[in-house]
Amino acid sequence: MVIDIHGHVSAPLELYAYQAQLIASRGFHGKGKPAVDEEKIVTACGAHIEILKRLRIDMQLISPRPFAMMHSQQPEKIVHWFIEHANDMIALQAKAYPDVFAPVCGLPQCAGVSPANTLAELERCVRDLGFVGCVLNPDPGEGDGLTPPLGDEFWYPLYEKLVELDTPALIHSAGCRSQRESYSGHFITEESIAILSLVESRVFDDFPTLQLIVSHGGGSVPYQIGRWRAQRIQKGAEPFDVSLRKMWFDTVLYNPESVDLLLRIVGPDRCLFGTETPGIGSALDPESGRFLDDLRPVVEEIPWLTDAQRADVFEGNARKVFTRLAPRQGETQT
Repeated sequence: MVIDIHGHVSAPLELYAYQAQLIASRGFHGKGKPAVDEEKIVTACGAHIEILKRLRIDMQLISPRPFAMMHSQQPEKIVHWFIEHANDMIALQAKAYPDVFAPVCGLPQCAGVSPANTLAELERCVRDLGFVGCVLNPDPGEGDGLTPPLGDEFWYPLYEKLVELDTPALIHSAGCRSQRESYSGHFITEESIAILSLVESRVFDDFPTLQLIVSHGGGSVPYQIGRWRAQRIQKGAEPFDVSLRKMWFDTVLYNPESVDLLLRIVGPDRCLFGTETPGIGSALDPESGRFLDDLRPVVEEIPWLTDAQRADVFEGNARKVFTRLAPRQGETQT
């Protein structure tokens, strides 16, 4: 079985029309809801399912589209309202296609606000709606530079709740208001900052069962690892590679060389298969004739991986991390 742990919802356009109304009115007209019925929400993912079939992906974990999560918008209440409706749509699609989708919730993070304000929505999604994980934006200010990095105790209320709920978080930046980088470039910046902050922190000492997955192959860190190894040696600290392996990493990298490097650096036992399809990688590679986000054959063709290691990357590691995933047929869930 192939489980893709990094996908995003294909929602009807009415969700984003609702979002535009919230931003334009700043919530003056109340919460309201997207002008769309449940049937259209469920059918909106038809093309998405066909793509997963073509790429031979059996199940995908879907969350809100990060760049649209509007975490830097004000007032805070409109962020909560939008994320709640996005999560509700994900829940409906996962319920309609339980063998294809598993739900991962967005958190209603808001610039300058404690992550404690997201806990009620996290509880609702996990306890009431059956979500298996969440997306954690390390920079809800979306480029304002004011939010402490993930190694800071600012984040401890969220970490405590994630451990309590036995729920992993996918570290994934959202929008970016900076004039110096696009939101896609900001993803890589924030993932790199997140890793380096966590490595230098006490987070995994204080929360040894906390499960954090870093998107997009760990940002720049695997490529630049020599620099970070050297600094840890100079400090006489725990080896960088040991600290790095306290986190998990997805394979959302769109060239075979990078996927191979990631697996060699952090180990196949710390990598989870991910494609983010349909998304930015859904472009046809003129050289191979395959879509760049067609990553199953990339993993299959890495010659040094054993069959057991491939099975871990494709499924086994996801089941270790996302303990709320439905068991395979014939298994019982503990």
